[in-house]
Amino acid sequence: MPTALLERPKADEHVEYYARYIVQVPGDDVLAVLKSQIEDTTRLLRALSESQAMYRYAHGKWSIKQVVGHMSDVERVFAYRMMCIARGDSTSLPGFDENAYAERAESDARSLTSLLNEFRAVRAATIPLVESLDPETGTRRGSANNNPITPRALAWIIAGHEIHHYGLLKERYGLS
Repeated sequence: MPTALLERPKADEHVEYYARYIVQVPGDDVLAVLKSQIEDTTRLLRALSESQAMYRYAHGKWSIKQVVGHMSDVERVFAYRMMCIARGDSTSLPGFDENAYAERAESDARSLTSLLNEFRAVRAATIPLVESLDPETGTRRGSANNNPITPRALAWIIAGHEIHHYGLLKERYGLS
């Protein structure tokens, strides 16, 4: 039986926007998903050449490298929010502009291997944070970008965000 942390978050634990990520997470064990995803995503991308990793499916869209950098950035932000709220910080945490982050990260100037190593390291830090949450801290209420959120919801959003981008990499970038 799942603990309160592993159960899907209730609708009042996040704003409706994030439901689009949470609904994509299969099963009832977010930790298992978080642990398995990193290998799946790495496997999808590791065989690409540097020129292939610069591919954009349309003008003005992110390159594959930028998508990987974006996934690391978002996971860091969401994991930080998770930690702050779990630790009882009542500060309303700020929002962020994902497009500005992607532009300033200069992911296209980095090797794909470097970006994947960073992504693996970010996930390696996220998993023990999620594992450290107990039912009380997992459902503690906080605020991010002036919206209600719980650490449990953030764990599911992180997993769903990766699923979302994994799907885009396959569908729009033509990876298999």
